[in-house]
Amino acid sequence: MIVRENEPITLIGGAAVTLTLLARARALAPIVVAADGGADAALVHDIMPQAVIGDFDSISEAARARIPGTAQHPIADQDSTDFDKCLGNIASPLILGIGFSGDRLDHQLAAYNTLVRHPWQRCILLGREELVFLAPPSIDINLEADCPVSLFPMGAVEGISDGLAYPIGGLNFAPDGRVGTSNTALGPVHLSLTAPKMLVILPQSTLEEAARALIASNARWPGP
Repeated sequence: MIVRENEPITLIGGAAVTLTLLARARALAPIVVAADGGADAALVHDIMPQAVIGDFDSISEAARARIPGTAQHPIADQDSTDFDKCLGNIASPLILGIGFSGDRLDHQLAAYNTLVRHPWQRCILLGREELVFLAPPSIDINLEADCPVSLFPMGAVEGISDGLAYPIGGLNFAPDGRVGTSNTALGPVHLSLTAPKMLVILPQSTLEEAARALIASNARWPGP
């Protein structure tokens, strides 16, 4: 394990990162780690990452010259993404990922795939308008009435819910079958899932509550 912290971590990827988004994440997770080229984005905003993890095919030579060698952790593996390398080498109560969505759809889809392949991690991917995280076995989120809630399965999964306009109990979800997009909260929402396969998509404005809910949930998927 490269990074071990008892506090939430902001993880910066190589896609576009705005100062507003970065400030929003760091208000909850002040420790910064960069995924490869995300180091350049951190330095542009005058932030020195505690660690840089990746295959180092995107980070600039200028960034490598500025960042201490002890903070650089190259992993020569072309069969996994930089985000995958980071989730496999960070231990933290919560990871807030920025710079992993918006620029390229294929990279964004790969990031969602990585969330599912590291189900023991509590990680929120924060975009310009939405946030995405893998649902733990159970979670209680204090949402306001009429808040959009979308559930997208990355594999076969079932569950139960309270507080959704369209309850999910008794439904069989699959990426090539039934999905749960365009649902709505009636107020606080409870979800229980049978497998680590369901992505929860919420408005970006719910970041603080989503982070609180993930940290508060004692139910966890098995880890390595």
